[in-house]
Amino acid sequence: MLQRICSGISKDGERCRQAPLRDETFCFWHHPDNTEAADQARKLGGQRRKREGTLQGAYDFEGLATVADIRRLMEIAVMDALGLENSIARVRALIAVSLGAAKLLEVGEMEERMRSLEAALGSRAVTPSHRR
Repeated sequence: MLQRICSGISKDGERCRQAPLRDETFCFWHHPDNTEAADQARKLGGQRRKREGTLQGAYDFEGLATVADIRRLMEIAVMDALGLENSIARVRALIAVSLGAAKLLEVGEMEERMRSLEAALGSRAVTPSHRR
């Protein structure tokens, strides 16, 4: 089956690679009926990216790629929750962060144990002759 692509041309003169709308030859971004909506979506997308950059800097938050990144997000959540008025929602948020932190500590402890075991074993390879 052939993949349909939009008939629109991008700003750099290349053919658009988006799938066209159902029963149309243009994608959302290039369809003449969507010009105003597409412009507004582009503007909102730019504002969101700008806001994300501002928040990343303000919170010193890089993403969720590492345990340290996740820990940082949990620290932010806990500080925000602690600043709220005492309520059921606040207690629930603090419990959720505590459970997540406990899981991170558990994973970190297991990683440390694995490192210790690997260091103790050194470069010895486990082969069938080493098994009993």
